[in-house]
This record gives sequence, C-alpha cells and structure tokens, in this order.
Amino acid sequence: MASKAIAIDAMSGDFGPRVIVPATLAYLEKHPDCSAVLVGDQAQIHSLLGGSRFDRLTTVHAAEVIAMDEKPSVALRSKKQSSMRVALEMVQRGDAAACLSAGNTGALMAIGMHLLKMVEGVARPAICGAVPSLTGHSYLLDMGANVDCEAEHLLQFALMAQVLVQAVENKAAPTVTLLNNGEEEIKGNSQVKRAAELLTEHPAVNYRGYIEGHKIYQGAADIIVCDGFVGNIALKASEGVASYILERIRREIKADPISRFLAWFALPEFRRIKSKIDPRRFNGASLLGLNGVVVKSHGHADEEAFQHALHHTQQMLQVDIVQQLQAQFQ
Repeated sequence: MASKAIAIDAMSGDFGPRVIVPATLAYLEKHPDCSAVLVGDQAQIHSLLGGSRFDRLTTVHAAEVIAMDEKPSVALRSKKQSSMRVALEMVQRGDAAACLSAGNTGALMAIGMHLLKMVEGVARPAICGAVPSLTGHSYLLDMGANVDCEAEHLLQFALMAQVLVQAVENKAAPTVTLLNNGEEEIKGNSQVKRAAELLTEHPAVNYRGYIEGHKIYQGAADIIVCDGFVGNIALKASEGVASYILERIRREIKADPISRFLAWFALPEFRRIKSKIDPRRFNGASLLGLNGVVVKSHGHADEEAFQHALHHTQQMLQVDIVQQLQAQFQ
C-alpha cells in the first residue's frame, strides 16, 4: 500500500474523540513504528491533542457522524461525509493502510463492502476476534456482521479464520469447530449440520466437530465458527459474566474488615486473574473478507481497550492479511 498509516474513525463509539484521541497518542508513544490519521471533527480533535504532536499523526476533517443506531442502508446513502466513510475512502485510495472504527457495525460492513469490495471468492465478510481461554486464546467468528448465514458462508468463515491463525499464531493446521447446542452429530439446526458436512469434506480444514458454549473458554479449539447472531450473543454474554465475577469479588472483599485484610495478601493473584479475563485485552476484531484491512473496536472501549484494537490493526498489516486471504481464495 501507499501508506502504512491507520485511518481512525475518531468520532465513533460511545465516547468518541475524548477516548480515541488520548488512546491514539498513548499508542503512538509506545510504538514508534506506527502512524495514524484521526478522522473527524478537527476542532474537537485538536482541542484534545493539546500540545501533543507527532510527525506520525495527522488529522482529516469529516463533518458527519454515523450514529450507533442508524440503519446501515441510510448511512451508506446519506452520510457521504461521515468520519467512518472518509476513513474507509482513505483505505480505498491507498492514503491509509487500514481503517479502525468503534462505530456502527452494520454501517462499517455496508460501507466497507461498497468501497473496498470483497476478496474474490468470498461471499460475505465476517468479524473475527480473539477470546481468552485456559490455554491462551481462541478465535471466534462471526461476532456480529451476519445474523443470517448459509452453511457455505460458515465454511468460508472457517477458511478465512484459518488464514488469520496461520499468519498470526504460526500454526500450520489450526483446529476448527462449530459452535452448537450439543456435541452429538444429531444436535443442531439444518444450517449447522450442513456446515459440518462441508467442513468435514474440505481437505484443507482441520475440523474437530461441534463445540458447546461452555467450552469456548477452555481452549478446546483454535477457531470457533458460528453465525453473527449466535456469536454476538455469546460474546456479549461472556463479557457480562466476566464483569459480574470481577464486581462480585470486589463487593465480597469490601463486605467486612476481615475480608479486606485477607484480600490484601491475595492482591497480586487477583490482579493477575483480572488481567487474564479482562475483555479489554481482546478488543479489536478484523472484518475478514474485504479488500482492505478494516478493524472493529468495541463501542464501549476505554483508552486501554482502544489501544489493544490499534495493536490488532497493526498486527493485521504486519502479516498482510488481505494478500493472504486473496491467495487462499484465488
């Protein structure tokens, strides 16, 4: 590509530039090999930049913002000057190497498909991201881009995730599973059963059968495939459980003086556990299948979480994920 800069939709997410700008500055400070373009209302962006200046950071004005609840079709037709679209157009022209947004997922997919087009041979893009496990992490897709899928789409999702894991984790034959309501062959709807047949028959896929929801975090497979409806619910429910556990522990510790005293000795262990299950560490998921690197950040991401999304975007550029997907489906 002509540029290695990441075009960042600075107006996106629940917090917009007040989180994204300082997160970008902090990331650039830690990573001198990264450059970025903040796209959005320049007046707001510059007010948050203060005296911070990097040769590797520029800004581009965009007058409009796509709301989180806006219909993708309306955003595609009507928001031609939105920060999301301007950032994606920079990738389309080669003025940026990647786009990172915490905004409306449906709009990001619709505008991305319109501007960047699909990798030849791929029918739909899928959101693929890492989730923590007892053995490190696994990759889950689709996390929400496609709520209705055919079995053939699930096969393509598996192939795309396999390319990503081979590139990022250096695993020659990553294991692939289908998320289902049981591990027995008789379980599942017609879509999942047909996808299982396709995966079993495909010579390039190391398919290991069905996996139930409680095994997502046990490290039972490198790749877990499902449609976006199931994947998004699984992801959001898991994030809620993690937050609940952390908050419950905090409340129990504060319940009485003895608990607080004993907890002081276990504080290092609590911090290690919190860091390992903290959803912020896994923020940033690739919209695989587009002819360009596009990464979705969680809309509620704070500064630390957004920095992880920036790291994931940089990682996708380093492994040249688009070229590798093109080679897989040619």
